[in-house]
Amino acid sequence: EEFEFAYGEDFAQHIEAFHPTFAKVLVRYNPEGDAALNQRQASRLKRLSDYLHQTETLFMFELLVPASPMQLEQVEGDTNAYDLQLRPRLMMQTIQALQDDGVEPDVWKIEGLDRQEDCVKLVEVARRGGRNTVGLIVLGRGAERDRVVRWLKTAASVPGFIGFAVGRTSFWQPLVDVEAKRISQEEAATHIAHNFEEWIRLFEEARSA
Repeated sequence: EEFEFAYGEDFAQHIEAFHPTFAKVLVRYNPEGDAALNQRQASRLKRLSDYLHQTETLFMFELLVPASPMQLEQVEGDTNAYDLQLRPRLMMQTIQALQDDGVEPDVWKIEGLDRQEDCVKLVEVARRGGRNTVGLIVLGRGAERDRVVRWLKTAASVPGFIGFAVGRTSFWQPLVDVEAKRISQEEAATHIAHNFEEWIRLFEEARSA
């Protein structure tokens, strides 16, 4: 689960071969977790961050904050309670710690938040110290539809949240249905497209409300 370069010391060469608009990382980081692990990850991420800014490649940072055993104990093993009561604060601490270590994403891709005030605080942390162009997008985490809808609406209502990335909730059931021969591949593609259109509609409506 530790962040490492997939291509080792050749990471820059690999990025340059594709010349992407964005380079993206997926990082699991808990500020109350293993301090040595966090520092190793931050060191690699700073190196990547510096390289991307030097080469004018945008940096997208997908942040997951998994609960530690002790944190789960605090909420009696209830992962929904962790998401609501503990995770927002831990996410803010993580972003601040990484910024302090010189890690400077252009876009933070974060787990959904249930409360608007937590979204507001997260934007404030992400944009602190003159980082006014930093944006945030909310991910779906493979959650059930109702929860994704709530996360999208909550995030969209807060300036600074610029979009979303909802994958499995969009395509999983249509693919299961194709595999079971209940629908054709063409029908699955239509269902998936409609799901994405629905997320866009929800996000845009909440943003303009």
